[in-house]
Order: sequence, then C-alpha cells, then structure tokens
Amino acid sequence: MSWMETDPVSERVRFISAWLSREESVSALAIRFGVLRKTAYKWIGRYAAEGPAGLAERTSAPVTQAAQTPPKIVAAILKLRRKYPAWGPRKLRARLQLDDSTTVWPAASTIGDILKRAGLVRPRKLRRRVPPAQHPFRGADAPNDVWCIDFKGFWKTGDGVRVLPFTVTDAMSRYLRVCQAVEHPDFETVWSILTKAFKEYGLPRAIRSDNGPPFGAVAAGGLSRLAVNFVRMGITPERITPGKPQENGRHERMHQTLKREAATPPSSTDKAQLARLERFRQIFNDERPHEALGQIPPARVFTPSPRLWDGKLRSPAYWGATHVRTVRVSGSIKWRGRELFVSEVLNGHRIGILEIADDEYEVRFGPILLGYIKGKYKLIRVRPGKRRRHSPENCHPAARSETSPM
Repeated sequence: MSWMETDPVSERVRFISAWLSREESVSALAIRFGVLRKTAYKWIGRYAAEGPAGLAERTSAPVTQAAQTPPKIVAAILKLRRKYPAWGPRKLRARLQLDDSTTVWPAASTIGDILKRAGLVRPRKLRRRVPPAQHPFRGADAPNDVWCIDFKGFWKTGDGVRVLPFTVTDAMSRYLRVCQAVEHPDFETVWSILTKAFKEYGLPRAIRSDNGPPFGAVAAGGLSRLAVNFVRMGITPERITPGKPQENGRHERMHQTLKREAATPPSSTDKAQLARLERFRQIFNDERPHEALGQIPPARVFTPSPRLWDGKLRSPAYWGATHVRTVRVSGSIKWRGRELFVSEVLNGHRIGILEIADDEYEVRFGPILLGYIKGKYKLIRVRPGKRRRHSPENCHPAARSETSPM
C-alpha cells in the first residue's frame, strides 16, 4: 500500500470539516493539524467570508507597488518614444522635462525598463570607439568659433534617385545650419550654399573639413578655390588629417544621427526624402536635447555671428612681412630674378614671405603656410596632412600674418 499524498489546501478542507462537526475545540484542532491557533482562526475566517474558495493559495506579492510609475507617466513616455523612435531614455527624459517641468519624471534607467516592457528597445551591437584625436585646431568655445562641413555618404530613394546631403554645423552649439541634398559635390554648388549661410548667420572664425574636393586640394598648403575664398573672408580653413574622421567627430556623430533618423529606411521618393531631411534639421535644432549641451536643444545655445559679411572678398594683409609678392598667371612669383612656382590656385593673389632664419623664408597665404624658400631656386611645399616644421605660434610675433579687419 502506497503512502497517502496530501497538500496544504486538502489539509485546510479537512480542518474546516472537523471544525464544522463541533466535536473538538479550535485549540485541539490546531494541535492535531500542527498549526498555530492564530493560523486556525485565519482559515476559519476566510472560510466564513468566501466559502471553499477562501482556502486556496494566495500570492504573497503586494496588490499595489508603492513606487510603481503611474500609468499617465508611462503613457507620456511611450507616446514620445513612438514619436521619436531613435531617442534613448536620457534624451526622452530631457525632452519631457523641457515640455513639463512641474512633473517629476522617472530616472532614465526606469524609462529604459518601461521601454523594454513595451517592446520598444532593440539590442545594439557594441562597437569599439576610436578615441578623439588631439590636434592643434582652434577651440570651439563659443558659437561661430568653428563651423564643420562635409558631405554625408549618398543613398538612393525608393524610386532610384541618388541623395547626397551637404551639411554644415556649428562645432560649439551643434546647430545644424545646412542639411541640403545636392546633385554635384563641386565648388560652385558648395560656394552657392555657403554664401547664403554666411549672409544669414554671419562668418565663423574657422571652417573644419576633410581634405577631399572641393574643400582641399594637392596644391601648396592644400588650398582649393574654396579655401582661398575662406581666407579672403577672414576665415581660417582647417583640414583634418587624411584618414582621421574622428578629428571632425562632432560632425561625424551628427551624420550617424542623420542616417538613423532620416535615411533608414530611405524614403520612397526624392520629394519625400527632401522633406524628411528638412524635418530632421528642424527636430535636431529645436526639439532634440543634446547631452553635451546639458540636455537642451542646439537652438537654445546658438546665436548668429557678430562678424557680418558684406559679400566682398579681400586680400589678406601681412603685418611685418619681409616681402609681399603677387602670384602670376603661371602660378609663379618673381624671386631674386627667377621664376618660383607657388600654386596656380593663387593666381592674382598676394602672398607673404617672412624671414625665419638666415636665408630661409616662410611663405604664407593669410594664415596658411604654403612652404619654405631656401636660397633662391625652389619652394619647399608643405604637404597637406603632414606635420609642419613651423607654425604661427612658433614664429616671431612680427612675422605672423593676419587677415585685414572686416
């Protein structure tokens, strides 16, 4: 004969049956069933209130949680996330605080848990990050100290149209000044867009770009037609080291966001894609909180430049220069009775020659070092992206070239 199996619910039923027979006291029943009198009275009370159903097992978890996020708060979080599906918990929390500062919003970690429970989180593959490069670029301590420009890699819309955005941001405020699709990444296209931006926002002190055309060239100092115009406007061209996009990391990070929020997946038509790019620019500037700015949108930090542009291009002035020469049509200058080739891109422009040692000279176009003259026969050009032997900071103050005030 096998052992008789029993369970807590069956024991409670037997206990109540014995109690209903009135043959034993509650104390005696408690001893016989091996429970406390307090427990015995608890089950008698439940049976009296609910009948046999009161004898079933109950969870020990609390009916309500004291720290549970109110449904109204959860709904607001999920609504904003569905509006901006690429935003993470910290950005969502910052936007909610900007929109309603009177409500106590949950921590970013709690918002992350809410998104996970709602199935709105996609696991991302961790990537190895390249540390930012240290480079003697101009510091971006205020709006319009440095603008960053580049082309975002092209993609095709659903109807097969090629989309190639040209973008311009302010390095300090992250304000996206230009996000415009172009047909040709050439000088004429970029110059036309930038002149409009200069007239609308004023002039920056420096413009940072890569070395590709139309931003840079293989000419002396890496100067292109575009860079020459920048110098003539009192803007210093800054070009990153070839193959080092992290030196323009702020702009590259914006491109990642653009790809995720405005190009993945591509729009079905080019017209829809152009509208999507403009909408992205508006959201990026006015609505999207930026962590590096203390979780406020760039539009709250950006201010137009006080350096207004009158539309004129001026030749740089060379204070304390040993010699000033005008580049001829052939790209050469006259030096000690000989033709010395400099660069055809500088035809008709003045360059400054500054003596830095005995019979050794530094050749500049505005703040841009073009190369050195040793003796009287040859210009030793500075290759773009290479470390330069001399810099304006290492030259005598009287030999530094400056652009004329505008």
